[in-house]
Amino acid sequence: MSEKKKKLALGILMFNMFITMGGIGIIIPVLPSYLEIFGVGGQVYGYLIAIFALAQFIFSPIAGDLSDRYGRKIFIVTGLIIYGLSQILFGLATDIWMLFLGRFLSGLGAAFIMPPVMAYVADITTLEERGKGMGMIGAAISLGFMIGPGLGGLLANVNLHFPFYLAGAVALAASVISIIVLPNIKPEVTEATSGKRENLFKQLVRSVKTPYFVFLIVVFTFSFGIANFQSTLSMFLTIKFDYSPTDIAIVIIIGGLAGVILQVFIIDKLFRKYGEMKVILVNLIAAAITMVLMIFIGGFFVIILVTTLFQIATVFIRPAVNTLISKFAGNDQGFAAGMNNAYMSLGNMIGPALAGVLLEWKLSSPFILGAIILLGCFALAYGWTMKKAPNLMKAE
Repeated sequence: MSEKKKKLALGILMFNMFITMGGIGIIIPVLPSYLEIFGVGGQVYGYLIAIFALAQFIFSPIAGDLSDRYGRKIFIVTGLIIYGLSQILFGLATDIWMLFLGRFLSGLGAAFIMPPVMAYVADITTLEERGKGMGMIGAAISLGFMIGPGLGGLLANVNLHFPFYLAGAVALAASVISIIVLPNIKPEVTEATSGKRENLFKQLVRSVKTPYFVFLIVVFTFSFGIANFQSTLSMFLTIKFDYSPTDIAIVIIIGGLAGVILQVFIIDKLFRKYGEMKVILVNLIAAAITMVLMIFIGGFFVIILVTTLFQIATVFIRPAVNTLISKFAGNDQGFAAGMNNAYMSLGNMIGPALAGVLLEWKLSSPFILGAIILLGCFALAYGWTMKKAPNLMKAE
């Protein structure tokens, strides 16, 4: 692929991830107020976050594996269509079951988008370019997660349903753009990808035997810990400080903006200077510390500062882990990306479901649990690296 086509493809992939994460972000400041219409609270909030992740967990390995055989584009386009329609359904919901159906379909759509996008990036980049490519996708994710809450918070002041309609319409528009503009490349077929497709259980068993399995465990534990923070932040700020959707949006936007800037201009340099593993370890500690600080702080600007530090830490960890998995995956990029998303989804599923229950028991408990999980993730990653792959502690 020529450099011009490569840049075009990367731009479209970034746009698609921006749209996907923007749609997810729109829900965050709006959902506490939106759920009041249905007379439910924190526990249902956690379950709605979890069912999205459940769908991702089930379908991500399937999408990643099949994209190794049939190409990335068809799954990305299909995912955008499903995702767009599901967002509109969520906005049209008149009963709780419709909310759960909408969220499940959103997770299905995201599962068809994210692993093929990650695998596509690996297809068109060299090992030397991989960190930068994943960093650019990570920046698009962070930007979407930043703009989404801002739009949701602002539009919620007019109509609580409209943000979901807008997210759905934009995702459908992105699917049309991808059909027309995104190059359709054929992944390299290997013995592992050319055989009969395995079921989810067999894929999970197969993932245990891969050289990047420890990184998948890091993805799971990291996602579990982070989900405790992200899934309960809006409810925490609403209950403890009586924040409006706009207030919550401002908190998330500022942190997201800082994360995007650092991802675009800093992250590739950090990877080259210190290596991905050091970046992961340092930021796991930073994320755990900020989670504990959330329990004790007060004041709008202090909350913004701490949540910004948390978001900066998380936006460094994700592309670092993605890059390491991709480097160890060889030609099975679709399978690796699918399992990456599956383990992430498993953490995102269990974390919010548990956090929603804990939040109703004690406001601070999700943050304490999240910090403990992140520290455990640090211990696992550090111990494995020093024993099995000390070279990862060195820069390239």
